[in-house]
Amino acid sequence: VQLQASGGGLVQAGGSLRLSCAASGRTFSTYVMGWFRQAPGKEREFVATINQSGGSTDYADSVKGRFTISRDNAKNTMYLQMNGPKPEDTAVYFCAARYGIAMYRGNGRFEYWGPGTQVTVSS
Repeated sequence: VQLQASGGGLVQAGGSLRLSCAASGRTFSTYVMGWFRQAPGKEREFVATINQSGGSTDYADSVKGRFTISRDNAKNTMYLQMNGPKPEDTAVYFCAARYGIAMYRGNGRFEYWGPGTQVTVSS
């Protein structure tokens, strides 16, 4: 599967932004999907993950209650709705996919990655 994230940009703290991740291929619905981010000088970190049907999600504590992950299998697309972003959310955001049922937070568990999209939150 090939992945392409989009929707990044500059947003004011407290605003909102929606990222999209478009996937190629016909088997999108068989993949667990995830969002990760990497800030300058920091390691890539887990943001959120969603199971194949979209019925189960998991979030990092730092974004829980502010970000919402979702997917539309008919459109081969995953989303990350960012509400109330903070300056510390500034990072390059990556979408990733893993084949299988289990949901993990470790980036080493995801086999497929797309190029990131920059999100900058101004104070």
